[in-house]
Amino acid sequence: MEIIFNFSDSPIPALVKGHQLNLSKCFINGFNSKPIQLQLPQNQVFFGVTFQPLAIKKIFGTPAREFSDITVDVTLLDSGFHSLWHQLREQIDFNSRVSVFLEWIKRNLIDWNPQEKLINNFLYAPNKHEFSVKELANSLYYSPRQLSRKLSEVTGMNTEEILLYKKYLYSVDLIHQSALSLTEIAYKSNFSDQSHFIKTFKNYTAITPGEYKRNKSFVKGHIFENVR
Repeated sequence: MEIIFNFSDSPIPALVKGHQLNLSKCFINGFNSKPIQLQLPQNQVFFGVTFQPLAIKKIFGTPAREFSDITVDVTLLDSGFHSLWHQLREQIDFNSRVSVFLEWIKRNLIDWNPQEKLINNFLYAPNKHEFSVKELANSLYYSPRQLSRKLSEVTGMNTEEILLYKKYLYSVDLIHQSALSLTEIAYKSNFSDQSHFIKTFKNYTAITPGEYKRNKSFVKGHIFENVR
């Protein structure tokens, strides 16, 4: 989950699930299982903060699943973000913005119970994609049915869907951080075979792993076109 503060001078058009819209000055974006297309202006300034999924419900009273595959104006959820946006924009550098946001976090500290900490750690971890449903449930001290219900409540995806999504995310990491072949990446990401890997990757990105590898940018999960 990410809250993004947009300090660009021009509106930023976006194509989200086939709908054209302009991104607000402060928006939240959750788990994406569909591509989002942005038409970036010549100059843009973003400041983004990543949140663990359970934190979103604690802060806004809304489960993270409500923000899957969409962008939502955060000021509609909490008008206090108007003031926070202005405070952040007034800062002259990244570190100053971090300091301002940390002060906001201190005023909104969240207490987690042990099980919530385990779920957050699992969802946020860059790996942990190799578990079976039963193994994951045991490690988080839930029954498989309870865990599936909890994950669906938080993310909109059940346990099997989350594990598949994490395999995809891990494969993206390997494409960027290793010199492995796509066949090796499919194996290390725990896909049953190359065909399963390609089908899953294309479901999330609308392109094949090979197309992504040839056109990838320096930002994971992003492809930049017509950049001058």
